[in-house]
Amino acid sequence: MAEMVHVVVPVFAVVVTGLFAGLFFAFSVAVMPGMRRSGDRAMVEVMQGVNVAILNPFFAVVFIGAPVAVLACAVLYASVGAMGAAAWSVAALVCLVVAVLVTFTVNVPRNNALEEAGVAERIADPAAVRAAFEPVWVRWNHVRTLVSVLALVGVVIAVGLR
Repeated sequence: MAEMVHVVVPVFAVVVTGLFAGLFFAFSVAVMPGMRRSGDRAMVEVMQGVNVAILNPFFAVVFIGAPVAVLACAVLYASVGAMGAAAWSVAALVCLVVAVLVTFTVNVPRNNALEEAGVAERIADPAAVRAAFEPVWVRWNHVRTLVSVLALVGVVIAVGLR
């Protein structure tokens, strides 16, 4: 049973960290560039919809599961003396924590402000709402993308060292 945990937990960590990084990557390279081509009101409306839709159990498993699984890897590796793998897991965990902190300190407050602007079709100045949201949200999403990809690299290296 213990050996199974040492296989399942790292595989789960790689998968959820890959999904974590992939989500932010998709926003960086496709979703937000696609929305940049839309009108102000449409962009606000779509992003408001995305902000509601993303709050689901699948997202929660990935967003919470990645840091927890990577932490579990660090503990598992340290417990068997695989200190190189444990160190890479800790580095990956630090990157995931940075992504989570950016999410809660930058992106979520902007999402909330977008929601507080009201129904898109009734916003008097959708260009102003968009301007207050989009540039900063996108910039910091790129940061989340970078650090979460670094986390994925770290957890994959850890698995390889084990």
